[in-house]
Amino acid sequence: MLDRLAAAIFVFLWSTGWIVAKVAAAHADPLTFLAIRHALAASAFALVALACGAAWPRTGRELLHAFISGILLHGLYLAGLWWAIGQGVPAGLSGIIAGLQPLLTGLFALLLLKERLGRAQMIGLAIGFAGILIAVSPQFADLARTGTAGIAFPVLVNLVAMLSVTLGTLYQKRFLAEGDLRSIAVFQYLGALAVTLPMAMHLEEMRFDATLPAIAAMAWSVIGLSMGAVGLLYYLIRRGQVSRAASLIYMMPPLVAVEATLIFGEALSAPMVIGTVIVVAGVYMVNRKR
Repeated sequence: MLDRLAAAIFVFLWSTGWIVAKVAAAHADPLTFLAIRHALAASAFALVALACGAAWPRTGRELLHAFISGILLHGLYLAGLWWAIGQGVPAGLSGIIAGLQPLLTGLFALLLLKERLGRAQMIGLAIGFAGILIAVSPQFADLARTGTAGIAFPVLVNLVAMLSVTLGTLYQKRFLAEGDLRSIAVFQYLGALAVTLPMAMHLEEMRFDATLPAIAAMAWSVIGLSMGAVGLLYYLIRRGQVSRAASLIYMMPPLVAVEATLIFGEALSAPMVIGTVIVVAGVYMVNRKR
């Protein structure tokens, strides 16, 4: 029961990341926003770890694993995703790219971690990806009509970002199966900061207007996303197969569409509704107890 509740909360919290990105885009450069977010998240986790008396990594190897994990899971992934969308990658295409993650995670988990997926789980992964395709089909059709001229490199960056978070999930399962997640997170966000800050300094004017919407978006990004959602993701990875945890990513594009409809008044299409139902069925097949 606890795992199911954690999964449901994770899905909701993680989905708000796209909403926050849209709000933040009007007030800050994307990489600059992420660099500040990573610095604040590292500081917040450090305070929590100290207040709770959490055990800290004791060897250089443990610190290195946490640092590398942060680079993959947060640094390269978020920087690549936010930059690509800022360069014009359509939400529909970005959603399809995100839908590749659970499929690749299942494949890599079989090859690298020797995880065994049942037939129902494999079918569930395929059904979930089919649901994503149906859900974003109107946006993808628009993209096919207008072409992808000018966004080939941003699409490649989006793909690299997706591969980075896939490898980061596997790395987390393989090398950070033990230790206190609160203290480990400090070094993970420092790793993300070490990647994101130089890119922000080189590619952007480092704009952050410090208005109320910008501060609110930052506060939710740190507390709701970097601490809440990511903490639950780490918990789910430790508790079960990485393929099951990754399959929850299928829920993101449909849920983001619903949230965008409620918050920004964006239209909710019939393919999105149908695709969402199919996605839910696929995720259920992957995560149900055998």
